[in-house]
Amino acid sequence: MLAHAGQAWDEATLDAYLTKPSAFAPGTKMTFAGVRKADDRRNLIGWLGLQSDSPVTLAEAGPVATDTPDAAPETGVETGADAGPYADLAVDAIITLDPVPYPEGVTYENPPEPTPETIAGIAAKLAALEAEIPTLDYQRATYHPIHFPPMIETASNEECLACHQEILANDVRDTSPAGVKAAETMVWYQTLDTYAQGQSDFHWRHMESDFAKSVMNLQCTFCHKGNDPREESPDMMPTRDAFLASATPEFTLRKMVNPSETCLLCHGAMPDPELIMGLGGPWHEVRVDLEYAEAPNGCLSCHAETFRTNRHNVTYLKAATIEELARAGTSDTCYGCHGGRAWYRIPYPYARTPWPLMDAETVPDWALDRPTQSKPEYHLTPAP
Repeated sequence: MLAHAGQAWDEATLDAYLTKPSAFAPGTKMTFAGVRKADDRRNLIGWLGLQSDSPVTLAEAGPVATDTPDAAPETGVETGADAGPYADLAVDAIITLDPVPYPEGVTYENPPEPTPETIAGIAAKLAALEAEIPTLDYQRATYHPIHFPPMIETASNEECLACHQEILANDVRDTSPAGVKAAETMVWYQTLDTYAQGQSDFHWRHMESDFAKSVMNLQCTFCHKGNDPREESPDMMPTRDAFLASATPEFTLRKMVNPSETCLLCHGAMPDPELIMGLGGPWHEVRVDLEYAEAPNGCLSCHAETFRTNRHNVTYLKAATIEELARAGTSDTCYGCHGGRAWYRIPYPYARTPWPLMDAETVPDWALDRPTQSKPEYHLTPAP
């Protein structure tokens, strides 16, 4: 702002500033993203003029610049008849926000589709497993190598579902034991704009629902990384010496999964909305002041340009589709994971990857000791 010292703040200057502060004053660390609607800017400037010791109206100074639509962002999301259940949210319908100035060399992309060679390899392993299954009794099946490292690390969903298909076939009861009918009730995920289907089983909702297929790329082994039925402890794995589990083990004592290394990669409480995020209260209360018809996702008021990272570019998410839905939909697209389903009641220490204008030298207390990138095993392009 020092570069604008002494500048007259007339209508044209205010309009340019309010449209996009980061473009008007490059280097600013202010989180205000700007006022996108020309009518809103004109009303605001007109009100400011009336507060002057020498009131001035817009009619005296001429019209304020009008909106100039920005080009739609390049997301790489497939659209058309085969684009899936969210094809109606096409890129050309995204008109409310400027393209995000990603860090140099970073774009949002979905995980690559499996190659013909990969598909053929999975089919061959699945055929071998299906031929072996009839020869296994329960004990041999329990201790089959596919349930342990290293085989579980490369097991496909098709191989897992060869025995465990029932996880996708289960459904919620029509009526609970207490007599409550599912059709007459609403669960938490049905309250979000992002989920338009009925009540469903946990696994089906995460793997087969329309929303899951659009934004997630979850594999069975994302959660189920191993299990020793003797102790169900990562320190008692039959494929390695005892008590050699890492600090972040595959699963926890007598648990099939480790929630801190699985569920919380997406779900967790929103960081303190007032002390950390600078909001005036909980999101469900303050969102009304940040959202309107042309910009329904209030999260992007700040996170469109400033506090944005490339953290969604991981193998278990479809970052390009998330980007598209966030721009065309409501803040439920973001809040559904970041706070809307805070069943664990704690925030996960997400990797604090760099964002535009980030002050890399000053690390706030809440971010101390956080990693600076997602875990290597989830990178879209694995390191050699």
